[in-house]
Amino acid sequence: MKRLSELAPGQKAIIHSFENDEIFLKLMEMGCVPGEEVLMEMQAPLGDPISIKVAGYQLSLRLEEAESILVDTNKNQ
Repeated sequence: MKRLSELAPGQKAIIHSFENDEIFLKLMEMGCVPGEEVLMEMQAPLGDPISIKVAGYQLSLRLEEAESILVDTNKNQ
């Protein structure tokens, strides 16, 4: 299990769960639901924000938000 913020650009993973209940609903509304595949597209030069592809569209997340999303990379190896 990894955090979404730990993925390298180009790496895929499956969303497993969320650690932060405060942003859980916000992330779910944006398509970040458990079981959904996510692709880490790129990271800003200073590391924040990151750009991911999820549910067929691009999404920018703050690093703090990405750290609260747990992903499973084993299913995509």
